[in-house]
Amino acid sequence: MSRLEPARTALIKETCRRIRVARSYWDAHNNRACRGEREKALALYESLSPAEREKVPQELRVWLRYRSEKYFGEGRTPPGTRRR
Repeated sequence: MSRLEPARTALIKETCRRIRVARSYWDAHNNRACRGEREKALALYESLSPAEREKVPQELRVWLRYRSEKYFGEGRTPPGTRRR
């Protein structure tokens, strides 16, 4: 086992934790907090190698990459804008 492996395992766990926190904010309809946690989780997820990404449970990966993209993706209206 290399010295780097425990740190990478901790990074995977932290990524999963952040996704779960974002989902809990989502379930509580706290969109601003959810958006912030999701961005942090996505940044961590993007830093993982493809093999490490496979270690993140599929349910969390689907929520992070697809389900939440519908609501927080680039094509959405930015927060704080009002419709007329």
